[in-house]
Amino acid sequence: MATYKQIQEYVKAHNGVSVKTCHIAHVKHLHGFQMKQAPNRISPDSRVYECPDKFVTYIEQAMKHFGMIS
Repeated sequence: MATYKQIQEYVKAHNGVSVKTCHIAHVKHLHGFQMKQAPNRISPDSRVYECPDKFVTYIEQAMKHFGMIS
């Protein structure tokens, strides 16, 4: 399992954009990864920063590269 930092570095190196960790968490959630609830999260059903559609494919490419999804 790749770390958030590794995914950020991969996306930056291959696509030239910086993604936030919350964007990665959103994409992981979309793919069914079970994640812990952050203690400072206000609502379990809402997100402050959802991943923009243009970054979803970049993050998915990185996740495929690291073998997290097929």
